[in-house]
Amino acid sequence: MSLKLSNTLSRSVQDLIRSTRRAKGRMYCCGPTVYDFAHIGNWRTFVFGDLVRRYLEFKGYAVTQVMNITDVEDKIIKRVRENKTALREFTGKYETAFFET
Repeated sequence: MSLKLSNTLSRSVQDLIRSTRRAKGRMYCCGPTVYDFAHIGNWRTFVFGDLVRRYLEFKGYAVTQVMNITDVEDKIIKRVRENKTALREFTGKYETAFFET
């Protein structure tokens, strides 16, 4: 049974095929939207991405994983206006808390 992954470049689901040389892979994972502290529903996504990367590394792949931080979004803009604060000041505390956990 092979591992199937979504190839966003070809827009298709493909079997992950191992070559004879050291295989390389890249992963993009959606990160937090920093309008509030992360909750269990958010963490499921982050933990799953981390587990997939670790599994691939365990199988011998060299994996580069990147994750975004969304700091401009409708909920954030609304809360910045309600709190009458600067965007960076508002999102900074939630971004810091995310990386500290």
